[in-house]
Amino acid sequence: MGRITETVKVLLIINVIFFLGTKFLFPQAQELFALWFPLNPYFEYWQPLTHMFMHDQSSIFHILFNMYALWAFGSAVEARIGQNKFIFFYFSAGLGAALIHLAVGYFFYYQGFQALSDSGFSPDQITSYVNDAYKSIVANRGQYSIPNSVTDVQAVQGMVEAFSTRAVGASGAVYGVLVAFGMLFPNAELMLIFLPVPIKAKFFIPALLLLDLFSGVTGFSLFGQNIANFAHIGGALFGFIMMWYWKKNSFNDKRWY
Repeated sequence: MGRITETVKVLLIINVIFFLGTKFLFPQAQELFALWFPLNPYFEYWQPLTHMFMHDQSSIFHILFNMYALWAFGSAVEARIGQNKFIFFYFSAGLGAALIHLAVGYFFYYQGFQALSDSGFSPDQITSYVNDAYKSIVANRGQYSIPNSVTDVQAVQGMVEAFSTRAVGASGAVYGVLVAFGMLFPNAELMLIFLPVPIKAKFFIPALLLLDLFSGVTGFSLFGQNIANFAHIGGALFGFIMMWYWKKNSFNDKRWY
């Protein structure tokens, strides 16, 4: 880890400003700038971008971990590929993370839609149900009811969760940066706080992604609940594609360093 680069410094400052401003001045910003499911009434077109600067207000560790990773790995990546490419890379990875997160959300939503339809609900009744379930979650600390006629309860639960859960954080973009770091510095040795054994980046980062994939598929997480695992995977995927393309063309007129 060398000196902090200019873009990384600006991103750190903006994230801290958004966090403190939301916490102490404008709590409503969490609803306005977080990423909601597109059918949720809180969704706005700017949220795939702005959610990257919002973080969980219930714990400072969310922003601390993201900003530490951005500082630790982002400066090395920016120093290697240059400021303009890093800016493009960072926001593209973040938007890619939002795209994958929303795509998975739609998958769960329409699984639940089909389960309710099979139970005799009309499209209008399904829309009304999911909106009422969301209102009940807000009013009753996460509680809502599932109709007795529904046989696939898990599908409906996934639908309501996709509709009702907002996504916040720079994690998707940061995972893109992690992948870029691993591709640029594959033999750099990294350590987890709870596993003080040095592991090369080319092994550490894929293992981290496999953990996210496992958590996203099974719902079991070693790092706590309410983590947008597929957003992490989306950011990493888009980061890999960009770095692979730039590296592939590094010896022609599209040089990437």
